[in-house]
Amino acid sequence: QLQVVESGGGLVQPGGSLRLSCAASGFTLNNYATGWFRQAPGKEREGVSCISSSDGNWTYYEDSVKGRFTISRDNAKNMVYLQMNSLKPEDTAVYYCGSPCRTWGEHDFWGQGTQVTVSS
Repeated sequence: QLQVVESGGGLVQPGGSLRLSCAASGFTLNNYATGWFRQAPGKEREGVSCISSSDGNWTYYEDSVKGRFTISRDNAKNMVYLQMNSLKPEDTAVYYCGSPCRTWGEHDFWGQGTQVTVSS
């Protein structure tokens, strides 16, 4: 079973920044397109961002995070990151990394999530 662990969540004020990390163990993360997803209480899971496998030269962002979030990968460290700037209260959710980059069906890997809370 492929395992990843997310970290970097926390409580931040509106307008603040956080960097989420997705660390893989036991497999090579850059063999997989990797996505960041989030789920807020009472809401459906949504895809936030995705980065292609290998050199990560293709990325996708959900409209509400374009210009504020940046996804990247560090193949040497076997990690994928999500830099989140200009955070808003509506960004509050549990954030997960997983593959493939879709919200339905089975995934090759799926983390336990990290809580992001944006509040003053």
